[in-house]
Amino acid sequence: MTTQTINITGMTCEACEYKIKHVLGQIEGITNVTTNLKTGDTTLETNQNITTDELQAVLKPHSKYKLTTSLIEASNPASTPSWLETYKPILLIFGYNILVSGVAIFFLSPHRGLGGFMRYFMAGFFLVFSFFKMLNLKAFAQSYAMYDVVAKRIPIWGYVYAFVELGLGLSYLTDFEPMLTNGIAFVVMSVSIVGVLISVLNKQQIKCACLGSVFNLPMSTVTIVEDALMIAMSGAMLAMQ
Repeated sequence: MTTQTINITGMTCEACEYKIKHVLGQIEGITNVTTNLKTGDTTLETNQNITTDELQAVLKPHSKYKLTTSLIEASNPASTPSWLETYKPILLIFGYNILVSGVAIFFLSPHRGLGGFMRYFMAGFFLVFSFFKMLNLKAFAQSYAMYDVVAKRIPIWGYVYAFVELGLGLSYLTDFEPMLTNGIAFVVMSVSIVGVLISVLNKQQIKCACLGSVFNLPMSTVTIVEDALMIAMSGAMLAMQ
């Protein structure tokens, strides 16, 4: 038996609460539904994995209710991965990025120093992360709209964001207009971190869309550190100009 947590908006009374329990309870695999009328937090007890798409499908005929968070598995202690197993993809990406940036700055670039290292690191970061988003752009955009403050209001921003990351990666790699590139990166990442902070502070158990739909990474302080690092680096490079 596992539990999965989502958030649903639109519930205004006990009748709404009952309706949500009834509608979600019709999904095969869900054995119990518990809702919090005030917050919209809804816990599903299941005997098999339930996907976000399944939940959205049963809620679609009831347009008043909106699923506002991607669904992730919350408990099954026997199978819950360790912190290292959960964040292994991000740790490997950062490790490889540090290695490649170090090799590039010492053996390929005539301009050594911290600034050069950060430029290569930022290039690798944006190129790799945009690549994973491009693998399933629609799934990324839908996931991103669950928590990003801009994508929530303008869904197309999720699609545009992946291309912005690609453009930033290429700009850092080619050292194109450093002031403009760092300025855009600083603003984009600063806006992006707002939704992450809200989600983490509210303890919402949702999927992080940073690596697209390839990996099931939960939103956490790791995501905050990742975004904050990019903000710090772009800000530092702006100060160096």
